[in-house]
Order: sequence, then C-alpha cells, then structure tokens
Amino acid sequence: MASTVNSPSVLTSLPVPCVQTSLLTFKKKQPLRFASKRVVSCRADNGEQNNADSSSSSSVDRFDRRDMLLGLGSLYGATGLVGDRFALASPISPDWRRGCTVATAMDGDQPGKSVHCCPPGNTKIIDFELPRVRKIRHRPAAHLVDCNYVYKFELAMEKMKALPDDDPRSFKQQAKIHCAYCNEAYFQKRPPHDDPDQKLRIHFSWLFFPFHRMYLYFYERILGELIGDPDFVMPFWNWDSPCGMAMPEMYVADPRSPLYDELRNGDHLPPNLVDLNDGKGANELKDQGIIFGNLSKTDQIRSNLCLMYRQMVSNSTTSTCFHGKIYKAGCGSSKDDGCKPEPGGGAIENGAHIAVHKFVGAKRPPYNEDMGNFYSAGRDPLFYAHHANVDRMWNIWRTLPGKDRHDFRDREWLNSSFLFYDEKKNLVRAKVGQFLDTEKLGYDYQKVDIPWLESKPTPRWPRGGQLKGGQVRGRRAETKEITDFLVLDKPVRVKVPRPKRSTTKLEEEDDDEEEEEVLVIQIILVNRNASVKFDVYVNTEDDETPIGPEHSEFAGSFTNIPHGMDHLDSKLSTSLTLAISELLKDLDAKDEEDIEVTLVPKEGAGLIWIGPIKIDYCT
Repeated sequence: MASTVNSPSVLTSLPVPCVQTSLLTFKKKQPLRFASKRVVSCRADNGEQNNADSSSSSSVDRFDRRDMLLGLGSLYGATGLVGDRFALASPISPDWRRGCTVATAMDGDQPGKSVHCCPPGNTKIIDFELPRVRKIRHRPAAHLVDCNYVYKFELAMEKMKALPDDDPRSFKQQAKIHCAYCNEAYFQKRPPHDDPDQKLRIHFSWLFFPFHRMYLYFYERILGELIGDPDFVMPFWNWDSPCGMAMPEMYVADPRSPLYDELRNGDHLPPNLVDLNDGKGANELKDQGIIFGNLSKTDQIRSNLCLMYRQMVSNSTTSTCFHGKIYKAGCGSSKDDGCKPEPGGGAIENGAHIAVHKFVGAKRPPYNEDMGNFYSAGRDPLFYAHHANVDRMWNIWRTLPGKDRHDFRDREWLNSSFLFYDEKKNLVRAKVGQFLDTEKLGYDYQKVDIPWLESKPTPRWPRGGQLKGGQVRGRRAETKEITDFLVLDKPVRVKVPRPKRSTTKLEEEDDDEEEEEVLVIQIILVNRNASVKFDVYVNTEDDETPIGPEHSEFAGSFTNIPHGMDHLDSKLSTSLTLAISELLKDLDAKDEEDIEVTLVPKEGAGLIWIGPIKIDYCT
C-alpha cells in the first residue's frame, strides 16, 4: 500500500461498466489531478493493452484495465506514466518444486494448531488433456433427482470416504484442496529475479470461477471411477430457483448418510429458504433505526430472485464485473508496486456465493465450520453441489441476451494453471484456457427454469423527488467527504461526482453500445478472520426505510467469511466494483452530475475500513 496512506492501527434489461474521478481522497501534500477524459477498456485483451495505438491517445490520457487494479494513478503509479511492470507478468501457477507448506489455518477443534492441507507428495506432473467426449453428461438439480440417483451418489461418496487418508482421491484429501489454495499453502511460481516468497490465493480475483470448475471436474471424475461409471455426474444445488432454495433433502435427511455434515446451521435446515442477501447479523443496527428483520417465504423468494437479477444481469455485463479483477504472478508482493493480494471479486463471488457459505455454516465460534469458513468448507459434501451451481452461473452468464458477455482473453489468465490429482492418482497440471467450454469437458447442466431473468428490481421511492401523499422522509445521514480511511461502524452517506462521458458515447437509443458506468470502492480493508458484510445503496430518500435487492436503489454488497488464519491480524485488502448503468436509468438519474452512495454495515460494523470511491466509465 502506498506510503502516503495512513493504515488504520485497529487492523495491525442490461447496460453496465472508465473516465477517472476521485470522490473519497486520501490526505496528501499535492491535490490529485486528472485529465478530463480517460476511458478504460475493461474488455481489452493483453495484446490490446501492450500495443496501444499511440496516434489515438497519449500515454497521459490512456488508461487500461490494470489501472482499476492499481487504484488512483497518481497515488499508486499510473501504468501510462511509468514502466509497465505487468507487461511481462507471468500467469499464476503453484511452485510445486518448493512443495506445499502448512496452510495458515486454525482448526476449531484444536485452537492454535495449524491445519495441514497439503496433498501427498509427487515429483511427476503430467499436463491435462481434454477428454474424448462420447456424449454430454448433464449434472442434475439436486431437488429433482430420483432415489436411484441418490443411491448411486451415496455409494460413490461412501467409497471416497473409505479410501485411506493418504490417498489423494480420498474425501479428506479432496476437502483439503480448498484449504491449500485458499489459505496460502502454495507459493507462486516466479521468475528467479522476483520475490520468491509470494503466496498463491484464488479468491477475490479472476481465478475464482476457473479454479473451482477444475476442482469439481476432478472431484466428479474420482467419484465416477470409484463406482465404475465414467458417465456419473454430481448434482447442483439450484438455490437460484424457488423450488431449490432450501438445502437439498438428500444432504440433510439422514445423519448416517455420507452426504450429511453435522457442522451446519441447525436453524437453516429445510423448509427454511436460503437468504442470498445474507441476513446474518441483520438486526445489529436496530438502535440506529435500521431494521431488516426476517422475511416471509414469498418475500424471501422475491428478494433472492431480484438479487440474482442484479448480480447476474445488471452487475455483470463485463468480464471484470463478473469474474473479478486481474491477478497475475507477483500480486501480493511485499514490494510497494501497487499490485494488491486480492484485486477484487466479481458480483457472484462477492454476493450469492458467500451468502450460501454463511447460510450453511454452523454457529460455531470462532470459525463457523464447515461451510462458514474457507479452510473447512470442502469438508461438507454440500460444498460441491453449491459450487456446481456457481459453475452453472458461468455457463448461464455467457448466454444472457443483450451485451456481448465473453471471458477474458489475456494470455496470463488463459495460461494460469493449478495442480490436481485425477481419478488415476496422476498429478495433473490444468490450465484455465482448457476449462472454458464445459461441453469439451463432457458435461453441461440440466435445463431448468431461470425465473430471476424476469425479476428486475423496482424503485423503492417515486422518482422526481416527490414523495407520495402521507409519506414522510425519515432521517438521513450527513453527507460526508472523507479525506482518509473511513471506519464503517454505522451507515455513511457520501456524494460521488460523475465524470463526463467520453466523446465515444453513442446516441441513447443504441443502449447496447453505451459506455458502461461502474461504482468502484477502491480499497476495502478487513481482517481475514472477520465475518463482515455491508450493502451499497444509491440515491435513497432516507436511512430508515428498509432497502433490499428487490429495490432499484440496492446496488450490491461486499461480504467476507473467515479464513481461519492462524495469524489473527492477517489483513484482506481488496476492492468492489458494481455496475450501475441500469440502476441509474431506473432511478431516473442518468443526467445527474453526482449520486449519493450509502454504505450500510450489516455484519461486523466497526471492523471494515473503506478507502477511495469513484465512478468510472468503461467501454
């Protein structure tokens, strides 16, 4: 983090997303200065970034996608003004020669003792090859399977759990994979001249979706091998549909089943529905007039569907907003080069993904195992059905109507690689670029209804500044200007100036080609062991009227679940990017010069620190 920043001691249907403007600024000797028009291409591939046409824009006025990673150019070093450290950056991969270290995680059963998440050693690595696909296997929705499928699935799980602990295919070893990659058991493979002690992580970045797809692929192949069925497919938990929002029955019906896990929240068992907005801790702020309360079944379904629309449709029309931000080899260095350890996750990772983890995890201080903590999540068989639905979201996202949604094209992303043991106990190196098309991997997902596509949020208040008869405006937090880190211990309202649109903006009727607008909280700092959540609202009338995902004013959320790190002061430094073009149109605010952004802590109030916030335009 830049030396000018005073780190807080307490923490020792579809447009969207850049012209750069500061709204919360840090204290510094010289004022920040920006060119009047700087447009960031959030879709440019690496070749476009490194071979900019100098005739079209000067190095001063041209920013690329890396500046969203670096933050404010004048604070951290704008890529157009300094040598491009990332031009030769390497893809992420684990340094297998250095081996796997003890993961920085603590076991709730043995406080203070680190967890060993490393797989059995192997010096021979083979490269993954795409399978010969005989037919496309369809992963079924867990709530729609019959008893024959449940029998076969339980048989496969029994065999996996019966394998010796030192077998890399055993359930115990499969569960450790998530711990090892999430909690710093591997070093990054680095060129000799760089820092050799860089840890590798896969959350809060563009690696989130491909890593978990690979993980499930090999897990599923092992299950099929154990029962002699190469066509076996695992189920997905269809939590984005009303009929699938409760925990699937086969995972909870019988404590003797290999699908059962005792470390689940007993208050959230069926028929209770998942809260994809993570209602945990929602009543912490009652004394401040903010009451979220429990929803009826009908209201909970509507909230979930509207949230899925927001996260999948209006929040995710670019690869960055869906997948997360760039994470290349060298990110997380102790060197002050502006490359953060966790650049920032996408809408689904920050939202529904973590909400489901927290919904399932047991109320077990201090770590909320199993699903409620990254290091232990893989110990619950339901984890794999949950992430199968997350993986399904990737397939759905690429086919949504409207703007062209495509994956990154950067070589560093496509060539990032991870190591897994396959069904034959081979240690396999798999690359992201091999896992983009599930049909080439031999699987797809059962076709079910997607009701959230028709669940667009609506404004909470009438537009135009006039309240309806009898309505009274409630209390409003003072609009602030922040000159340093903001402690988010209560609702905070800030005014955010909107930069001018670039000259490339087309006419309004060409909505599909408009520049897309994003709200960026450039620095979020929390303790890795803290369970926190805050919501982001835009242009609300007061701070007392409850706002939820069913309302247009709800822009999105940031959430974190504990990692169980053994160094209790371990920091998570990340960011949040929310596409707001459609939101502003719905709120009749497209022509306003600034917007009001309200940040509302819903869990972990006082444990969250916020840095600069800005609005960008992206093409």
